[in-house]
Amino acid sequence: MVRHSRLARMQQGLTWGLVSVVLGWAVVAGALGRPAWMPLGAVIVVAGYGVLMALEFVLVACLHGPDPAPRATAVQLLRAWWGEVRTAPLVFGWYQPFLWRAVPDRLEGVAGRRGVVLVHGFVCNRGLWTAWLRELSRQGHAFVAVNLEPVFGSIDEYVELIEAAVARLESATGLPPVLVCHSMGGLAVRAWLARRKALWRVHRVITIGTPHHGTWLGRWGLSTNARQMRLDSAWLQALAQQETPATYRRFTCFYGHADNIVFPASTATLEGADNRHLQATAHVHMVFHPTVWQETMRWLNVEQAGDGSPQEESR
Repeated sequence: MVRHSRLARMQQGLTWGLVSVVLGWAVVAGALGRPAWMPLGAVIVVAGYGVLMALEFVLVACLHGPDPAPRATAVQLLRAWWGEVRTAPLVFGWYQPFLWRAVPDRLEGVAGRRGVVLVHGFVCNRGLWTAWLRELSRQGHAFVAVNLEPVFGSIDEYVELIEAAVARLESATGLPPVLVCHSMGGLAVRAWLARRKALWRVHRVITIGTPHHGTWLGRWGLSTNARQMRLDSAWLQALAQQETPATYRRFTCFYGHADNIVFPASTATLEGADNRHLQATAHVHMVFHPTVWQETMRWLNVEQAGDGSPQEESR
């Protein structure tokens, strides 16, 4: 497992900065003899975060257009917003800054039992998967969770990191792994599959809110990897030209009409893949949707036919 995460340090600084603002406000309010004002610092921080996130859901509703995914209702968007308001701070303010090394990769005593490679997305690290890693470890599954760095580099730079993770898991288990990928992580895995011609080394690829055809928000990205995730970018088109229908048959793609980062919704699907729609669930919250976990567990316990479809193990 990697020993350092530049992103973790960045997010630690941001988290402590926000805590300092809230505490500083409370101290000043107390010094001014206004104890009723002391909680307002926290209220302003939380409310500002909620309002900014709400704007993303407004864009989701306005830019749905002719997309074939079902249009989310106002109630579904509200449910998704509330789920993300509760989930994202846990991920970006706790799991990723402080717990990213809390659960080490599990590679001991797992020979003959299929494992999982977990690949996070943009501006994330392996801490995203903390709850997953704890449960996988409890159930005795092998796993490797990568850190994709440089944080703002090209997606192509992540290919060797994924190669190393898959190789470690193959060596430990003797079996092709399941790869579970959130957001940009799915594109990194597709780039690895194309460059390494590695489809035969994969049991299943499960993507969660991956911008397979880009995302509208990508137009505002300045980093190399963000520009690669613009709608139908030249990088995405070049990647697709290296793939075949057999590649996509090996994929399960979770997408949603309330994804506040990857939209329009169907950009997170692949033709010929097993595309699964998640209702009223936002981008980060998708990682914790029980259906995604259940599908991963199912693929850990099935054999794979030559066409990429699952066939249950004989009992």
